[in-house]
Amino acid sequence: MKSKINLLLAGAVLCCLLALSCSKSNEATVSNPGNGGGGTPTPTCDTVNMQYTANVLPIIRTNCYSCHGNGVTSGGVSLDSYDKLKTQAASGKLLAVITHASGVPPMPQGGKLSDCDINKIRSWINRGMLNN
Repeated sequence: MKSKINLLLAGAVLCCLLALSCSKSNEATVSNPGNGGGGTPTPTCDTVNMQYTANVLPIIRTNCYSCHGNGVTSGGVSLDSYDKLKTQAASGKLLAVITHASGVPPMPQGGKLSDCDINKIRSWINRGMLNN
């Protein structure tokens, strides 16, 4: 009799654990809060074949050129050519400032780049910083 009660109790505990693992708290990972929860899938961040001209340069122009491009060299840093950007990337300074690493000034000053943009630049650096 005692073993039947223990078996029933163990079964009840397992059922409760199973029910809790399927609770609504997991639904937040499915919906996209950025679109009002409408169910539209969030676009993924493609970092597979990063190219300087098509992917990296637009990020730099949009977020960095006002202070570091078109002849402007805030802090002595210019990013207005491939060679100048590659120098900053190869030294590790570019990734350090855009990831807001400690010991370097966080850039851009207007706010951190999106994780996707940072990952695109990181991928381009990891793939050899090609001028393509």
